[in-house]
Amino acid sequence: MIRKATLLVALSTALLAPMMAATASSTAATKVSRQTVAVTISSITPDVPRSPTDEIKFSGTVRNDTGTPQYNLRVSLRYVAQKFTDRATMAAYQSDENPATLPWNVSDSSGMDIPALAAGASVRWEFTATPVQLGYNSFGVYPVAVQVAQNRVPIMTPQRTYLTYAPPTVPKTPRNRLAIALPVIDQPHRATDDATFIDDKLSEALGDRGRLADLAEIAQVAPKEVTWFIEPALLDDLDTMKSAYRVKTKDGTQSKPANPAAQEWLTTMRTSLAASPVVAVPYADPDVAALAHQGLDTQTDKAMRIGGDLTRRLLNPGAKTTVNWPPAGVLDPDALDLLSVSGDKVNRVLLNATNLPPQPPVAFTPDAASTLDSVNGPVTALVADPELSRLFEPASSTSVLLSSQRFIAETAMISSEVGQTSPRSLVIAPSRRWNPNPTLVTSLLGVAQRLPWLRLTPLESLKPSRVSVPRAGLTYTEHDRKNELTEKYLTPVKDVGAKADLTSLITEQRVPSGFDKAVLRLSSTAWRDHTRVGRSVTNQVKAAVTTKTDEVQITGSGPDRSRAIAGSNGVVPISVRNLLSIPILLYIDVRSNNPDLLQVAFPQDKPLRIGGRQSGTVQVPMTATTDGDATVTVQLKTTDGRPYGKPQKLTIRTTGYTGIALVIVGAALTVMLAAVVMRVLRRRSERKLARAAKNRESEAV
Repeated sequence: MIRKATLLVALSTALLAPMMAATASSTAATKVSRQTVAVTISSITPDVPRSPTDEIKFSGTVRNDTGTPQYNLRVSLRYVAQKFTDRATMAAYQSDENPATLPWNVSDSSGMDIPALAAGASVRWEFTATPVQLGYNSFGVYPVAVQVAQNRVPIMTPQRTYLTYAPPTVPKTPRNRLAIALPVIDQPHRATDDATFIDDKLSEALGDRGRLADLAEIAQVAPKEVTWFIEPALLDDLDTMKSAYRVKTKDGTQSKPANPAAQEWLTTMRTSLAASPVVAVPYADPDVAALAHQGLDTQTDKAMRIGGDLTRRLLNPGAKTTVNWPPAGVLDPDALDLLSVSGDKVNRVLLNATNLPPQPPVAFTPDAASTLDSVNGPVTALVADPELSRLFEPASSTSVLLSSQRFIAETAMISSEVGQTSPRSLVIAPSRRWNPNPTLVTSLLGVAQRLPWLRLTPLESLKPSRVSVPRAGLTYTEHDRKNELTEKYLTPVKDVGAKADLTSLITEQRVPSGFDKAVLRLSSTAWRDHTRVGRSVTNQVKAAVTTKTDEVQITGSGPDRSRAIAGSNGVVPISVRNLLSIPILLYIDVRSNNPDLLQVAFPQDKPLRIGGRQSGTVQVPMTATTDGDATVTVQLKTTDGRPYGKPQKLTIRTTGYTGIALVIVGAALTVMLAAVVMRVLRRRSERKLARAAKNRESEAV
């Protein structure tokens, strides 16, 4: 019995083995097909059908990368007549890979058969549909997908997208105001204002398909309502590259010829943005929050003033500085207050949605405009829509068509959200140092211009309205604080800035420091993720400031250069050399380091003026109480009392001439004078006697 059972099992196994192998082979083939047969949608025309009978043409390609020919393929449209209810379900549909969430209807009429597709080959597919065929009967966004099936079995993940149906509505769909902010922000590429660059990355960015070249391409076709945020230090660097320049290397510097692409880029941007709203970012894009928290308040106003002047000179005479876009779109009340009290008084800030969330949370898209309270009055906050902004800068590669369909769907859904009766404000703002795809961005800008439920408008035209929602106030997290430039990083920057200010304060006319822009570059937000480079640049600026400061210094100082005074009282000359080309004003503070041996009394009532490339000297009274050496410390000071340069020590040597010695010397001089007088009188008497004798001889004759 056991032998029969064993024989039966063996026989069954033998009979089933070919079938199991065939099944496994079929499963493997299906798996390969799913992974390597790809479908793309290249066109949906029109992208927004407006009547039930509009013919919608879908087209694209199918590519066979399986390595073997494929047969009996069919490309079909999947659809459903149920529209999305909100933006959240739209987002979930796009990211979901579960086949169960696909539109369940597979169109028999909207499809195309592909009898055979050779290995490695592609074929173009095309089919049509109408809204009435798809069951659409009202304004809204509907899910669609394109699949490839083999023998009616899907063999790849369908390509999901959206179709927006926009028939006339009563009342009309609100036309929302859309402001688009596009940044042109880079990192500093120089330490000081000379023509020496820390790298040559701008040359690459200006080249074919370089980041700056792509931005210029977008600028040439962008609508005039788009607001551009321009970083002035970038313009400054490019303006320098119009002439020969140098690039630092490991072995020194390398000379570079003038780069004609720099001039061409500046000219293109100047022409393209002549009629567009331009905002000048503070020079070098300083970390305003960090400056506010680390006691460098004056730098922000200086960056805004310098940045505005330079942008108006090099790019657009109408550039403004009253709008601020902080790093990552986040700031705290300290930074807001600092911006609001600047010379140009910032009255608008462009923020990330996480920095100013609605309170309480809402299920619809809130109006972008809101009001913040600052120490200097109300400031308008404009909150960028995160999803619309991401479409301009997708995290991964995507087709222009799919991004455009998503943009149409998102903005249509916003306009049809439940409860919306009045137009709202929307803002798009990609990341500040983005690397755009010009084809994608220009396509989205074109779509935004023609959608009937959108009206492009400059950023500055957006204002809070009655549809604005309450917001929680500025939400600045511990993570945001940690992203700032640290105290450890900024302390040397603060020291360099203070020393750089002295080069202005020492001059008679308070000529602006030649290091204002250099110090601002050190506080750039670009160094948040590159502190090592920032520290290197800081050291370069520090060395340049020290060299400049040393052009005004005390002469003849040092331990081996002693000064002498005769007796217990005397004066010591102290000279200062000015190698600058302009006059300076300074005080000389002299203090005895040995007051028991040497006392100094030098009340300087007015500052010493020294002309350009000249030296000046003061006579300092000193009193010695005993013979020997003593030291004094000499410190130059600006007219407002700030120490200038390092203090210098001078050695004072008394000669030992006391009061008695002076009496002896005086007596000797008296005796010498008496001898001279007696000698003169004797010679007069001798001459008189000689004349008398001569007269007697004449009378005798």
